[in-house]
Amino acid sequence: MTENERGGPSRRALIGWGGAGLALGAAAAGGGVALSDGGLGLASAAAPDHAVAFHGTHQAGIATPVQDRLHFAAFDVKTDDRAEFVQLLKDWTAAARLMTAGKPVGEGAYGGLAEAPPDDTGEALGLSPSRLTLTLGFGPSLFERFGLAGRRPAALADLPKFPGDNLDAARTGGDLCVQACADDPQVAVHAIRNLARVGFGKVAVRWSQLGFGKTSSTTPDAQTPRNLMGFKDGTRNIAGTETARLDKHVWVSASDGDAKSAWVTGGSYLVARRIRMNIETWDRTSLQEQEDVFGRDKGEGAPVGKAKEHDAPFLKAMKPDAHVRLAHPDSNGGITILRRGYSFTDGTDGLGRLDAGLFFLAYQRDVREGFIPLQRRLSAHDALNEYIQHVGSAVFAVPPGVRDSADWWGRALFSKEA
Repeated sequence: MTENERGGPSRRALIGWGGAGLALGAAAAGGGVALSDGGLGLASAAAPDHAVAFHGTHQAGIATPVQDRLHFAAFDVKTDDRAEFVQLLKDWTAAARLMTAGKPVGEGAYGGLAEAPPDDTGEALGLSPSRLTLTLGFGPSLFERFGLAGRRPAALADLPKFPGDNLDAARTGGDLCVQACADDPQVAVHAIRNLARVGFGKVAVRWSQLGFGKTSSTTPDAQTPRNLMGFKDGTRNIAGTETARLDKHVWVSASDGDAKSAWVTGGSYLVARRIRMNIETWDRTSLQEQEDVFGRDKGEGAPVGKAKEHDAPFLKAMKPDAHVRLAHPDSNGGITILRRGYSFTDGTDGLGRLDAGLFFLAYQRDVREGFIPLQRRLSAHDALNEYIQHVGSAVFAVPPGVRDSADWWGRALFSKEA
């Protein structure tokens, strides 16, 4: 067994995951990182069938069966040192390998030097991996740094201001994002917390969002989930098993764009929108109007005039401003996106109303041909706009998956200039 397989350099030789001169990520890039459990056998509590493979052609957390909980975080980059930032990406990759396998980061949450902070924050000790996935993306503003201006893909387009937008700058944008999805909220929060700790001094959380109650499914045989308005959501979402649809609508191809976008081949583009629902107004709206707004019945989820949820909709039977009619691919030249949304509730707005709604996540091959034209249509005509408002927004380029233990997040973006 090699030194790296046993655990890499000890934290006594390094300063630790939270300190300067992080070298564990470099060890990971060179050939593997130990899945440390502090030597106490805690790893046995993590059932293998609760772990999602970290390595692959595409990042997990996109076509992966949707988990129950979300912790999404956008980060601002604080360092101007390109080498330091690349090292951070390697360190984050090493930590992500461990956490998605249900292992503590570095040498764990205890048992190390009493005089130094532990490598792991500890709140996920003894918990299974809970199907944790970590998905990383790069925002447009990152390409203003580190000499990356010539490598920003045209498909990573700035989102225009849509009619009805009331965006909060404190919940908008970001140089980086990490989407943590898991079936246990503590596992998802632990993952983001540890990455923020590893990145201390180099990145800082700009905003974050907790989500519960998945509002879309990528598993065909799963029951379609409901949003906070009580309607089934994402009935026609792309399934993780639909390889042809994923290739057509989600994954970036080598034939897309030019040399600027070659590094994102096998990846995708993510739009994140925080959509607040006017819950109190909706709850006083008649059932008939609610169903007219969506174009589906509230019980079965069947489209107007049909009996079952998955029956092909007859769009002309719906009102012209019905959400399903306006959002359907047949009304938009075939535009199709993969959704991974979650419900949220964040207390009240100070006026006795719930701050609640949908945290919308959509993956697509090109935002210029996906979310932007679709949202332009919806923001101008959708009857649902009376009951919702977009208050946060961001767009990210999501690189391809980490292939093996020598690879790291974003390597293709930086390797030609390294």
